[in-house]
Amino acid sequence: MQSIIAGKNEDGQRLDRLLNRLLPKAGQGFIYKMLRKKNIVLNGKKAEGSERVLAGDEIKLFLSDDTIASFSENGRISAAASDMNTKEGQAEQVKASDKYVRAAEQSVAAKAKASVKLDIVYEDEDIILVNKPVGMLSQKAEANDISLNEYVIDYLLNKGELTREQMKTFRPGVCNRLDRNTSGIVAVGKSLQGLRVLSELFRSRTIDKYYLCIVKGIINEASRIEGYLVKDEKSNKVSVSKVKPVSADKDEAVEIITEFRPVKSLSGCTLLEVKLITGKTHQIRAHLASIGHPIAGDMKYGQSEFNHAMKVNFGVRSQLLLAYRLKFPKNCTGLERLSGREFTVEKPKSFFI
Repeated sequence: MQSIIAGKNEDGQRLDRLLNRLLPKAGQGFIYKMLRKKNIVLNGKKAEGSERVLAGDEIKLFLSDDTIASFSENGRISAAASDMNTKEGQAEQVKASDKYVRAAEQSVAAKAKASVKLDIVYEDEDIILVNKPVGMLSQKAEANDISLNEYVIDYLLNKGELTREQMKTFRPGVCNRLDRNTSGIVAVGKSLQGLRVLSELFRSRTIDKYYLCIVKGIINEASRIEGYLVKDEKSNKVSVSKVKPVSADKDEAVEIITEFRPVKSLSGCTLLEVKLITGKTHQIRAHLASIGHPIAGDMKYGQSEFNHAMKVNFGVRSQLLLAYRLKFPKNCTGLERLSGREFTVEKPKSFFI
């Protein structure tokens, strides 16, 4: 028998989904069968699996050690074992936890191949805001990719704020993606609460996202542009039109809204502050290019002659697009300490205006 005490990162999770994470090699049918037979109970009572687990709840698994080992990773499912209340059990837990922390650190370090120092804009117990550099993925695109998400996990493991055991039921996650060649603020949920609130803020568009970019041409007035975006999955490229394409399926064509205002102009270029009303794949890059103002250094949606001139005259080698400001709503339920707060990062030296 093993006993698991739910922590803050398990708080609010459905019991069946939590059990799937604890016993990843067991089928859904097996888990429900064990619940029906009361071989798995919640707070000493029969459970259906749909219950929301609360911090401090106890989940008991009346299963043999061999069964647990066969359905879990490394033969261990929890940082809290049945003998947790004994001194010997606590010592074994610390010992095992240290082992898994070291293993996780080595695993992440081996994948990363080199230590990356994160440029942290803000951090508390629930979230981290990181200034992502050009060239780094926000999240994995392929199985072997190393992204900001892996670097954040490595950072938390090294700080001792995360263990391999905790990662079996919760993993910190990036909540807003930036293209590989776009730099700027990325929000990461450190805890389940942080991940939930951030995800809802971005989903509901109640958190304001501002970008800086340098575009071709002189723009003198602020503007709000609207259109429709269709993504080609094969080429990972989008097209933008002012009206909804007749041939596009309802789920393919999505409405996009982009606001911008000029900040400064130089050498036939304009530094823009852009506010995303919607946030779709490559929206800023494709939307601005569609109205004749491609972003400097953008190799996918930009103009080759313009990019060449930017490289020769100003040394531009990557797209000049920066997620520079994040503004939280006045009432940030669940993360009240962030209500009304703004976070910004400085323009990199490549922004010549």
